[in-house]
Amino acid sequence: MTRPLAFLGFLFLGLASGRFVVEKNSLMVTSPEGMRGRHDSAIGNFGVPQYGGSMAGAVVYPDKNSGACEEFPEPGSFKSKPGALPNFLLIDRGECLFAKKVWNAQNAGASAVLVVDDTNEALITMDLPKEDEEAAKYIQNITIPSALIDKKFGEQLKEAVKSGGMVNVNLDWREAVPHPDERVEYELWTNSNDECGPKCDILMEFIKDFKGAAQILEKGGYSQFTPHYITWFCPHAFILSKQCKSQCINHGRYCAPDPEQDFSIGYEGKDVVTENLRELCVFRVANESKRPWVWWDYATDFHIRCPMKEKKYNKECADTVIKSLAGLDIKKIDQCMGDPNDDSDHPVLKQEQDTQVGKGSRGDVTILPTFIVNNRQYRGKLEKKAVLKAICAGFEETTEPAACLSDDIETNGCLNDNGGCWQDKASNITACKDTFRGRVCECPLFNGVQFKGDGYNKCEAIGPGRCRIENGGCWQDTQNGHTFSACQETEDNKCRCPPGFKGDGIKGCEDIDECKEKTACQCPDCSCKDTWGGYECTCSGDLLYIKEHDTCISKSAKVANATWTAVWAILIALASAGVGAYTVYKYRLRSYMDSEIRAIMAQYMPLDRQNEVPSHTHEEENFSRA
Repeated sequence: MTRPLAFLGFLFLGLASGRFVVEKNSLMVTSPEGMRGRHDSAIGNFGVPQYGGSMAGAVVYPDKNSGACEEFPEPGSFKSKPGALPNFLLIDRGECLFAKKVWNAQNAGASAVLVVDDTNEALITMDLPKEDEEAAKYIQNITIPSALIDKKFGEQLKEAVKSGGMVNVNLDWREAVPHPDERVEYELWTNSNDECGPKCDILMEFIKDFKGAAQILEKGGYSQFTPHYITWFCPHAFILSKQCKSQCINHGRYCAPDPEQDFSIGYEGKDVVTENLRELCVFRVANESKRPWVWWDYATDFHIRCPMKEKKYNKECADTVIKSLAGLDIKKIDQCMGDPNDDSDHPVLKQEQDTQVGKGSRGDVTILPTFIVNNRQYRGKLEKKAVLKAICAGFEETTEPAACLSDDIETNGCLNDNGGCWQDKASNITACKDTFRGRVCECPLFNGVQFKGDGYNKCEAIGPGRCRIENGGCWQDTQNGHTFSACQETEDNKCRCPPGFKGDGIKGCEDIDECKEKTACQCPDCSCKDTWGGYECTCSGDLLYIKEHDTCISKSAKVANATWTAVWAILIALASAGVGAYTVYKYRLRSYMDSEIRAIMAQYMPLDRQNEVPSHTHEEENFSRA
């Protein structure tokens, strides 16, 4: 793994000696009297600077934990009292990351942070020196501004605070962004790679959130936005290496790091460069058609619909997105992209590499993402309200558009071409929904019927009630007062032609001629007549057709059968009566025989009740005489 990592380092050679410009704002000491004056401070590259505004506060220096590398024991211990000036926490540089210091100060209630440099040197921009997993967890939640001040001035502030005097300062960001005219020009240096960790996630969330505001500014002519993409070149000695071939196009001229930083899996750096180029060409073609804001739709839709994790990061998926955005010419985009195997400079990517080099008040662009307003690099949290505030600070006073005067951006991305989403014009059903982030394409729930699909090219009704919506997309027809439909509310949602018809159930169902195909009325005496969706069978003479058995029978035979049924019913009733009489007779005979047996036994085996014997003997004599 050492060689690939070393190779990644070579990719930066083209800009290794680049120029980095420190963005500054003014810090004014208002008390004590002896320190009054203006000083420079370097804006931190995180938090939310108050672009276009100023902030007054009282300087506080902690007795313990002066470097703020540890959490302060009492949350809110530096929170100002109601009616008092906000507290600016003065802390020392060193021992931990700038972002961690500011995070701990924010949790302790500070309204801003001033970091005192520990070396007599030119001011630098406070940022993360490298990817830090711990810092990534909280850096996007820092909401207070911060600035670095030089060592000499910082020591003077500490002495003033320790002496017990009131130390008040103003932080002024009103000149942090130049505002030369009525239109703001801003750039976003971005990337199409969605597998580079937290920074990629933050970048894509910002693009989704900011899209609505950006499109309002662009459509109103208030701003001019330009997307940019960083590429690096491969040193000539490595052009034929496996690493260079996998990460570069145009024979090593334009490269991007491997998305997973593992050359054996997933997509390659050249895939990222190719998609970056496609997004640049989308912007160019959209700009030629006077609709540059369409870039925001493509960038967000491609990220949603064509992620690397789902193996959809390719031209096929990109073309699908382009087709859903009305007005973009795929042929022009393909022509703009050219052949990635050409051994020559690409005009678009060459211009991007030239633009990376800083000019005027802007330094070289080497970090992603980078946001630039009026050729001045934005410092702060990449978040919609903070960035919008920085852009609005770039307008001349009194020329700000309405979007700058309200926290909420009202937009409706579904008005033009249905936002590029699926729709059924006949039923007035659409997958386009307008949100505070702009439009999203989601299949709807309409009149209790759920639609499912990708929301862009397809939405179809599923489950109960789907046949109520355009008959579920299936065939349906009515003739002579009879209606037949191929829509069935089953789990598979398939269209099937009803009995008596054949076809795919969608484009159409054709009546089956059961008589011609001899699937009905096959008995010798039957006569068949085809009807729409069925058939009719009749029998000759006085014969009656029985459909269940596909046969003809005589109507008189049916009457005879009824007569014999009655006869058999009478015979069965008589037989039942005879059986009943015989059963009664047998019962009475058995009872008599039982009494006779008891009388005989009483004569030979006298019992205690002897008075019963004479009575029995008398009865026996009477029986003998009889």
